Amino acid sequence: MKKLSARRRHPLAAVVVLLLALAATGGLYAAFAPADKAQAEETSQSLAIEEGKKLYTVGCASCHGTGGEGTTDGPSLVGVGSAAVDFQVGTGRMPAQQPGAQVPKKKNIYSQAEIDQLAAYVASLGAGPITPTEEQYSPKGADVANGGDLFRTNCAQCHNFTGKGGALTEGKYAPTLVGVSPKHLYEAMQTGPQNMPSFPDGIMGEKEKQDVIAYIETMNDPKKAANPAGFTLGGLGPVTEGLFAWVFGLGALIAAAVWVAAHTAKAKKS
Repeated sequence: MKKLSARRRHPLAAVVVLLLALAATGGLYAAFAPADKAQAEETSQSLAIEEGKKLYTVGCASCHGTGGEGTTDGPSLVGVGSAAVDFQVGTGRMPAQQPGAQVPKKKNIYSQAEIDQLAAYVASLGAGPITPTEEQYSPKGADVANGGDLFRTNCAQCHNFTGKGGALTEGKYAPTLVGVSPKHLYEAMQTGPQNMPSFPDGIMGEKEKQDVIAYIETMNDPKKAANPAGFTLGGLGPVTEGLFAWVFGLGALIAAAVWVAAHTAKAKKS
């Protein structure tokens, strides 16, 4: 009995052996790494918010208020989310050059890193739509036909059937969609900039947004969107194009007839 007691291991011996094994295989690091990683991400996010606040103070606060609460010159940014910032600043619409019925697209003055910092700061003011990932907005494998149906139902009234844009009331307009990146198209549907309604996932899901983006890209690709009829005349359809041909074609014929009649009468008199 004494020999068996002497050979009995200490209760903590198994724990020590396990820790040694984990340390040898890197498992000990892996056990504690998630906490370190989360802390690093939190620190990185805090730094981004801090840098974003500096950029915001210089370029945005004069119109949107020192805390994003809004002023008479700019709306509140509380709750607009990072997607709205990425769209507005990424397309050069913000900061705005001057007030007007609508802020036009222009050359962007911020780097993507600075846009991300601005977006992080504005997102910290209140929850809102999050900047999408490439996986979310990529149109690869999307249903172009379904995207066309969705576009004609929800977008064509303002942006034209071929996405060339169109006039609205009081000096406003729906901008052309030619050359707009898939990311910004997705963000526009998410956030509803300026006169555009928003299409959150509850109304138009991620897959449907991808379908719309695929349709717009197909329209903008001359190899995929062939136009055998000739001039598109804005892509308004056969009725409008037929009316154009009728009015201008008939007008030209009438003008030619008047000219011939006038010169014939003049020739007879002489």
